[in-house]
Amino acid sequence: MRAYRAPMSHGMKRSAGRLFLAYAAASLVPVLVLGVVLSFALAADARRRGLAEGRAQALLVARTAVEPLLDGHDLDAGLTAAERSALDRVIGGAVDASDVLRLRLRALDGRVVYSDDDSGFSVGEPVDDEAAEAAEGGVHAHLTRLNEDHNDAGPIGERAVEVYLPLAAGERRIGVLEIYLPYAPIDADVTAGLRTLYLVLGAGLVALWAALAAITASVMGRLRGAAERNAYLADHDALTGLPNRALFQRRAAAAIEAAGRDGGSVAVVVADLDRFKEVNDALGHHNGDELLRRLGARLAANVRAGDTVARLGGDEFGLVLPVHAEDEVTILLGRLAAVLQEETVVGALPLSVEASFGYALTPGDGTDVDTLLRRADVAMYLAKQDHAGRARYDAARDHYDAGKLALVAELRRALEADELVLHYQPKATLSDGRIRAVEALVRWQHPERGLLGPDAFLPVAEQTGLIEPLTRWVLRTALAQIGRWGTDLDHLTMAVNISARNLGHSDFADAVLRALGTAGVFPDRLVLEITETALLADPEVAAAMLTRLSAAGVRVSIDDFGQGQTSLGYLSTLPLHELKIDKSFVTDLTRNPSHAAIVRSIVDLGHNLGLQVVAEGVETEDVVAALASVDCDIAQGYLLSRPMPADQLPGWLAHYTSRTPATR
Repeated sequence: MRAYRAPMSHGMKRSAGRLFLAYAAASLVPVLVLGVVLSFALAADARRRGLAEGRAQALLVARTAVEPLLDGHDLDAGLTAAERSALDRVIGGAVDASDVLRLRLRALDGRVVYSDDDSGFSVGEPVDDEAAEAAEGGVHAHLTRLNEDHNDAGPIGERAVEVYLPLAAGERRIGVLEIYLPYAPIDADVTAGLRTLYLVLGAGLVALWAALAAITASVMGRLRGAAERNAYLADHDALTGLPNRALFQRRAAAAIEAAGRDGGSVAVVVADLDRFKEVNDALGHHNGDELLRRLGARLAANVRAGDTVARLGGDEFGLVLPVHAEDEVTILLGRLAAVLQEETVVGALPLSVEASFGYALTPGDGTDVDTLLRRADVAMYLAKQDHAGRARYDAARDHYDAGKLALVAELRRALEADELVLHYQPKATLSDGRIRAVEALVRWQHPERGLLGPDAFLPVAEQTGLIEPLTRWVLRTALAQIGRWGTDLDHLTMAVNISARNLGHSDFADAVLRALGTAGVFPDRLVLEITETALLADPEVAAAMLTRLSAAGVRVSIDDFGQGQTSLGYLSTLPLHELKIDKSFVTDLTRNPSHAAIVRSIVDLGHNLGLQVVAEGVETEDVVAALASVDCDIAQGYLLSRPMPADQLPGWLAHYTSRTPATR
């Protein structure tokens, strides 16, 4: 039975009509305001372009007509008769042709030493601010009328562009040119078509107003669609459409929980394509991406219902396989390996791809996702090492000893017990020796083993989920320290290291921006240092994350540059501000010609990309001098200072003596 819909009554129609008229009237106000604002903006832009054209004409007169007639001496001594005669002849022709309304030359102290119409020689009058500014090297242009200045005589004349600019002989300023150019031809030039533009603008605003109602309904529908798409993208890899790391971990956790209830088991698998880098190098990243798409689809099409295939990053895939016996895992992985090896035509070339599979099985190899994923990763490298195609996790061959594994639990407790501390290492600008930045470096004040450096615990954190809370703690603590230092150190930027796992979390950018907001620190005072390896783990996700952070003002640096395999084409697409040369090239650059050449090449590359370049590992003054000679921007290392606690930095800065060549 069809639902009955009551017809709209005459009163309801009138109410809807009144509502529409009210909406139309209300929406007209912002449209009119927008039209007025745009009209003023267009007029202001026309004036700016007119002034720019006036400055360009004045500069042309100065460089081609005035400066060549002068003898290169300061105008403080006045003009010779020959110079005055030549100026009269050249400027007189321009005035007669109405190309120039008035031209004066001033000494650097502001005195008029030449005027084509003998005006402006008033004695005792204060020097124009514009003339003083031009004497210091500035250029000033504004709209005026002839004879409108206080030291002019005669009736107010036509509109003109008044320009003041310095006259030079080589690199030396010798005087000031004051010139009045007719504004009418400039105005006609820059405003040509402005009336048509106003008409187009008006028509567009009317069309906008008429379309607002329809657009509103359309936008609501699109917003709903966008929300659904964003929810999908938050859990799926943009390249392959497979689940991403976040969804993979959730599904793995759910499968482990279900297996615990049902008495089954779960295999967490990491699959890595062998020699995939060769495909990228030979065929380019576009074909490499196409290969990843096809192989990802092939994996997803050949697993069972209830299994999960995800892209973890780069050429690495993850699988969640609920099973009852290990034989099921080996059979399925054997089938997937054979499927991947089937010929795939990419870039007109037939390719046969092999993969290495590593897996960890519950409950014997672990019962939480992070442990299983790390151990599956270890197993995958064992499979590569043995050329076996697939391997299960083997505790006897895990390069982490028992002490380091126990450190995971201790480190988790250390985060909660506030045992971690930050030390700060200064960075000096080589051009002037000033300290403009510090890098926050984490230390662990272990209750039994004393102060531990990052090498003692960061590798463990990197292989577990602890790197995420650890990085967020470092961010919060470093940014809060900026506030505690106060305004005396507000010239310092703060560098913080982040890892590939941080970039793999979809909410990492939000976490960084929240930390900045909580600390009340401007985003441009934060530098995120990222290794090349982290960038290559998942280039698309890394680029999107860094683009969002850079747009907010956060600065991005590539750490240990030169040790990785970053494509220069990929490098040029990232929102970078800084390259940090790996210290292995810096430490011995004065003794190793190859390293010196690498450093010089990285500096040139960085500068050509518009980036500043930092050298870390600076330990001798000879290295500082060598870096300065190739125009490296910033130095960091033990020669300046070892990392120090936060409360020591202000005192150290107060007694700091520059070690850079530019200031010695």
